[in-house]
Amino acid sequence: MFPRVNKHDGMPAYIQIMNIIRKEIFMGRMKEGNQLPPVRELAEVFGVNTNTVMKALERLQHQGLVEAEHGVGYFIKESEIVKEDVLSIIRNVVTDLKKKEIDLEITKLLIEEVWRND
Repeated sequence: MFPRVNKHDGMPAYIQIMNIIRKEIFMGRMKEGNQLPPVRELAEVFGVNTNTVMKALERLQHQGLVEAEHGVGYFIKESEIVKEDVLSIIRNVVTDLKKKEIDLEITKLLIEEVWRND
């Protein structure tokens, strides 16, 4: 489900984990109410210790992307922050494409190609 953390990346492991989970949310593969795997399982999958996973989840919780249910686990939380982040990214890309006079139909085709191949 998730890729392993790249320990040679230079980016702290907890930030890589946060980015991986954010991407899953942005791409629609994780939706509101979905439960994340247990912390120990995530630690094994990411190839890090449980403290690193906890740090990432606590930060995501602080950002409003996940919520913890004591004794149950972590769940994806619908967040306007996520929606606004995605809209901001899209607006920036569309603005750049308009400046370059790229046609909407070509843009759609390119987005579909990237979507399929990502």
